[in-house]
Amino acid sequence: MFNKNVGLVVFDLAGTTVDYGCIAPVAAFVEGFRMMEVPITLTQARGPMGMEKRAHIRAIVAQQEVTVRWQQVHGRAVTEDDIDAMYEAFTPQLLEVLPHHCELIPGTLDAVAWLDRHGIPFATTTGYFKEAAEMVLDKAAVAGFSPHASIYATDVPAGRPAPWMIYRCMETLDVYPPQRIVNIGDTVVDVVSARNAGVWSIGVAASGNELGMSHDEVRRLEGPLLLQRLQQARQSLLSAGAHYVIDTVADLPDLIPKIEQRLAAGERP
Repeated sequence: MFNKNVGLVVFDLAGTTVDYGCIAPVAAFVEGFRMMEVPITLTQARGPMGMEKRAHIRAIVAQQEVTVRWQQVHGRAVTEDDIDAMYEAFTPQLLEVLPHHCELIPGTLDAVAWLDRHGIPFATTTGYFKEAAEMVLDKAAVAGFSPHASIYATDVPAGRPAPWMIYRCMETLDVYPPQRIVNIGDTVVDVVSARNAGVWSIGVAASGNELGMSHDEVRRLEGPLLLQRLQQARQSLLSAGAHYVIDTVADLPDLIPKIEQRLAAGERP
């Protein structure tokens, strides 16, 4: 008989459980492109957020304005050697800024404590490469956040939007079928990856890449403007296919029973 309870929650890292506003990777991408004499905007850097980082660089370069700027500066189209060079430049930049952006997002510990009390294991996935991900997770562990499994984009054949990291979490923790899995992330590719995996998708609006603001910036922003920007972030995630959108991970415990009610009624993601 099919178990109608949620059996696993898979969290993203930056913008979902750590690094409110997803600040670290953006800073690293902007600096890496500046070093190549092709400055990019924060919006251009954030567009492909959530992807494996080499794929992220390739997606930034593919944006029309960046393609034109690259051609103007270098007198030719970007090559795979250029992608490799930018990735090599990005790597130390990320490792330099990451230690300053590993703080847990408020509500994360309460959310995973709720999961523990209800016997639901949790895992993490990330677009970070192994060294960067382990740096984040080591600092998160000191703060009390220790997932039962952690899968990196470099552990699988392809990162998001492919479903492989989610499937590897399921395999590692021996939890299936996909309808018992909840994936929570703050980017469009988090949502698409979850839908590709056939699992429940929860988008995160306030703390994540779609809003793209630090916790202090969010608190300083005036009410109506903040609500407008939050609505835009929510709509972006819903349009990508999220089943639910919450402000931060602190809201997760309220959703799990709702998903279980839908499972009990025979619904599937």
